Amino acid sequence: MRILGIETSCDETGATVIETESENKKVKLISNVLASSLSLHSKTGGIIPETAAREQIKYIIPVIEQALLKVRGSTRGVDVQNPAGFIDSIAVTVGPGLIGSLLVGVETAKTLSYIWGKPIIPVNHLFGHIYANFVGEIHNSEFIIHNSAADVQFPAIALIVSGGHTDLVLIKNHGSIKWLGGTRDDAAGEAFDKIGRLLNLPYPGGPSIEKAAKNGNPKAFRFPRPMIDSDDFDFSFSGLKTAVFREVKTIKQLNNETIFDISASVQQAIIDVLLVKTLRAAKKYKVKSILLGGGVAANQKLREEFQKKLITHNSELITRFFVPPKNLCTDNAAMIASAAFYNYKEVSWRKLTADPELYFD
Repeated sequence: MRILGIETSCDETGATVIETESENKKVKLISNVLASSLSLHSKTGGIIPETAAREQIKYIIPVIEQALLKVRGSTRGVDVQNPAGFIDSIAVTVGPGLIGSLLVGVETAKTLSYIWGKPIIPVNHLFGHIYANFVGEIHNSEFIIHNSAADVQFPAIALIVSGGHTDLVLIKNHGSIKWLGGTRDDAAGEAFDKIGRLLNLPYPGGPSIEKAAKNGNPKAFRFPRPMIDSDDFDFSFSGLKTAVFREVKTIKQLNNETIFDISASVQQAIIDVLLVKTLRAAKKYKVKSILLGGGVAANQKLREEFQKKLITHNSELITRFFVPPKNLCTDNAAMIASAAFYNYKEVSWRKLTADPELYFD
């Protein structure tokens, strides 16, 4: 089975083609194309929804065409002039996200479904971040081969950590996902962005703070770890942002060394909260695997800290740790197609709608 995936939930425009084998539940990534309007949003220090949607209208058809053309180099006998002949279904993000951006992808998928006579699988974007971990064999030199989906054992805990979401979910099996807790205010990625602006760092704040933190001392500032000791699995990072704001006002004149130290201290505070909450959930539900997903999962320090902690806790918590390669942590269509395969529920193009407020059921 080959699935065309489409992702347009925010400022990225992505299309992919995956090939799946139902017998062994493997996903092969055949092509993956992504167009971004990040350079435009960097000038304004954040995403302007109308700008993102306008750019996606320009990108969507060329991106899909490129994804289909790349299939020719990986699969023999493919007639790219007749996609209906080698595409079995279409997966598309229906939410959550920016309504204008979502509609670009949804309406394009509906049109292709009608023209090609192919079914549509609607995908929750948050599920997509989880299923970036299930993209198995990758047949293209531009990608890094990573953990196979066959290695993920259930039950599993997934931490989705991005600009808009910080959520912990329990996965009992494919199609059985239970929400355990999430952010009450600022998500981790949102906190990175807002603190990045306070420090006059380039947008997006996450990568900029990570870069600055490499030259800083994580113990230079003792910032709060909000809700780290709470009995639930909720998160809150607005207090951390406020603490940094007060510190910056006190210092008044920031130099490079201070920016480096604040960045390192902020990064460590966020990582500490994410680690403690996730490991606590893993222990409570006796899981066999821990999965990371979302743009913040590309943070190298976060990835390393998880690996170290799991080795330290190995005697009391035996789990396998999974995190996608960095190019599959941020928004992309490969994760959407993968989520569609493992949670395959067809709908008619007539019934497909975008839902910007979509969350976990």
